[in-house]
Amino acid sequence: MKKIYVLGVTSLLVLASCGANKELTAAQEKLKTTEDLLNTATVKLNSCLSDKAVADANLTALRDQLYDLRKTNDALISSTEQMTMLTSKGADNLEKTLESLQERDLKINRLQDAITKKDSITLAIVSSLKKSVGIDDPDIEINVEKGVVFISIADKLLFKSGSFVVTEKAKGVLEKVAKVINDKPDFEAMIEGHTDNRSYSNGVLVDNWDLSVKRSTSVIRILQGMGVNPAQLIAAGRSSYVPLTDNDTAMNRSKNRRTRVVVLPKIDQFYEMIENEVKALSGQ
Repeated sequence: MKKIYVLGVTSLLVLASCGANKELTAAQEKLKTTEDLLNTATVKLNSCLSDKAVADANLTALRDQLYDLRKTNDALISSTEQMTMLTSKGADNLEKTLESLQERDLKINRLQDAITKKDSITLAIVSSLKKSVGIDDPDIEINVEKGVVFISIADKLLFKSGSFVVTEKAKGVLEKVAKVINDKPDFEAMIEGHTDNRSYSNGVLVDNWDLSVKRSTSVIRILQGMGVNPAQLIAAGRSSYVPLTDNDTAMNRSKNRRTRVVVLPKIDQFYEMIENEVKALSGQ
């Protein structure tokens, strides 16, 4: 009986031990499964965290780009507004420039007309002189330089050697010159005396300066005696310092000894004419 009891208890213990082993095995398997799931979840979590970090970095970069784009857009808007203003100002400035150029061209044309008018009078004087004096006389030259009429009379026609007394022969020529000057009361006549380079001294005359000026005043007195307004006459002596050619021969020295009548508009009246044209253009 006792053996049967022991055998029964042993059987129970064996059965109990087998049951516990099965539960342990099942628990271990479940634990392993749980650990696998945990590892998988951890890997996924780390991957998600990594993706999140990349996404955050991209988001920051996109925000920076958006900020830069907004600044660029604002700058473009401002630049466009400025360009619009500049374009408008440029158009205004261009229009003003064109108006200024047109006004300047008009002034130039008016001034050119005034100068042309003066030149026409000058040419009329030349024509009148050539008809009255005669262009075939080798001792008288009439020409125009820079809009000014020059009448050059050889020394031998006006004066005797070393003298400043006008010859009777020359008075006929000076009468024609006087008529031209009298016909142009708005013009002046400068009488220039020229000598050669040979030194000269005689009585009251110290040198060629004195001789050239004295010859000029002698001609002026003749013209004044012929009715020329003395306010139109200017006495000038150039001595030997404006020669026509070298003073190396008797013939050349003879050419350089001359009296020149310069017929020119009164400078103050000419400038007044120009000033009046400018005032007329500006509406004054």
